[in-house]
Amino acid sequence: MLRAFGVSDKGPVRPVNEDCFAIDESRHLLVVADGMGGHRAGEVAARIAVETICQVFDGERATDDWPFGFDPTTSPSGNLLRTAVHTANLQVLERAGSDDEYAGMGTTVVAAVIAGGRLSVAHVGDSRLYLFASGALRHVTRDDSWMASVLAQDPAADPAVFRHHPMRYALTNVVGRRTPPVVHIFETTLPGESWLALTTDGVHGTLGNGRIEKVFGAGSAKDIATKLVSEALAQGSRDNCTAVVAGYEPEA
Repeated sequence: MLRAFGVSDKGPVRPVNEDCFAIDESRHLLVVADGMGGHRAGEVAARIAVETICQVFDGERATDDWPFGFDPTTSPSGNLLRTAVHTANLQVLERAGSDDEYAGMGTTVVAAVIAGGRLSVAHVGDSRLYLFASGALRHVTRDDSWMASVLAQDPAADPAVFRHHPMRYALTNVVGRRTPPVVHIFETTLPGESWLALTTDGVHGTLGNGRIEKVFGAGSAKDIATKLVSEALAQGSRDNCTAVVAGYEPEA
């Protein structure tokens, strides 16, 4: 059983909320996207990506027998997520090519589905998924950003050195680029009752992992999602802020 709730706020500075999310409790599907691009194009890119991923899972958009390949080391749910994200990439590109106002738009994506007690996650960009289980928080996605790439190459580097670097938040991988994005897949078996949180960087860019972990004691999915966004804004986030939180319990 999955019980989920999402909260999204445009924040104190941005004129438009370019974040988008979807929750499908019946399919145990969660999706969050953070768009980018001028003249509301980021809003359009994020919405197209989220809608396309949901349509693939609804069967409204045919997958054409795994047009982007099938990885035998990944579950069918993981392969379907990967297919859905690649399909979303094509849809964003198509819209971007149809109107000069949308040229160059793109979006991050993080999507999760639970099937048979197994969690599958697909992500592109720097939106994140956190897993809270057995009293501990785990950040299971990997940011596709310039700073994350530098730190991966040099694990001994001090992140504080890059705190004010102009490239620190530059994305290296997005949905909406002509070169197909790298769709990262993560899978794990959930250890009984678990919590998931999908966030955009307006939230986790302000709240550290320690603070996010503490928020999981807030109560229901609605309480936790609301608190993640409100605390990010209270701590000075100037970006759009979105959090989708889900509590999962195995079927009896």
